[in-house]
Amino acid sequence: MSAFEYVRPDDVAGAVTMVSTDLGASYLAGGTTQLDLMKDGVLAPERLVDISRLPLRGITRRDDTLRVGALTTMEELAADPTVAERVYFVREALLLGASTQLRNMATIGGNILQRTRCRYFRDPTVMACNKRTPGSGCAALTGVARMHAILGASEQCIAVHASDLCVPLVALDAVVHIQGVGGQRSVPLTEFYVLPRDRPDIENVLEHGELITQVEIPLLPIGARSGYLKVRDRASYEFALTSAAAALMIEDGTITKARLALGGVGTIPWRAREAEAILNGAAVSDETFRAAAEVALRDPFTVSGTVFKVELAKRTIVRIMQTLSGSRS
Repeated sequence: MSAFEYVRPDDVAGAVTMVSTDLGASYLAGGTTQLDLMKDGVLAPERLVDISRLPLRGITRRDDTLRVGALTTMEELAADPTVAERVYFVREALLLGASTQLRNMATIGGNILQRTRCRYFRDPTVMACNKRTPGSGCAALTGVARMHAILGASEQCIAVHASDLCVPLVALDAVVHIQGVGGQRSVPLTEFYVLPRDRPDIENVLEHGELITQVEIPLLPIGARSGYLKVRDRASYEFALTSAAAALMIEDGTITKARLALGGVGTIPWRAREAEAILNGAAVSDETFRAAAEVALRDPFTVSGTVFKVELAKRTIVRIMQTLSGSRS
């Protein structure tokens, strides 16, 4: 690991100024993968600005919205009674996303900003990685790609977004609050992430030095059913092959409102709006669920190692819908 300067600012404004005015600076918080990537030689910041003791922690409720400080831990959010009562699939995603030890360290802001687990991105001896070096190629296209993306992917990059938590957050239209040197701004999470296209190295809309301070999570209506289904190679300590976060309002056998997002298959947390349009107003049935799944996985980009994910993701959608609607036999 290269040498670096370590500093701890006294307030948010000071932290933002330190990083914004220094292109060689990066933020450091609890549970981050920043140090892992530095040890691997992928990242080499000249200054680490430790924000772990800034007053960005806590959960407050305002009407039908939860405001969650960026330094709130995954375990703290999972233990919140309102989360369990009104956005249960958020709690499920948190509990399935990491071990208890990691959840006690990892922050909500850090989870949103976590880097891909793509083995080619994280191995600096692999020269072909457009995410590390734009224009160098993508080794995953011809390499082992079982854990890679099929939605939002292209010949430029097929690295998957690894977060479990962000899948239900995207389904809920969560909003990220950001502090920069020029002031504050808010960005819907559905607009926060950037598809790789010709610049896989740009992953989100943050400018250098901007800091996530808070996440606003809308609550589901009373009576909504929600769930998170994670399909993986083993029961714990494993990233998703496919996952689905869904929320349904059902009246007299008809879906009156559906929310659906997918994980493990997208270069970003994937909101399945076309599938939602199929579900809204439709009768609860396997035919409805399969039709939604077909639309959600329309035009995937696959390589030899990811072809299986297309059907697996469809079945994941059908299964979570069956479970929530009570139609699973």
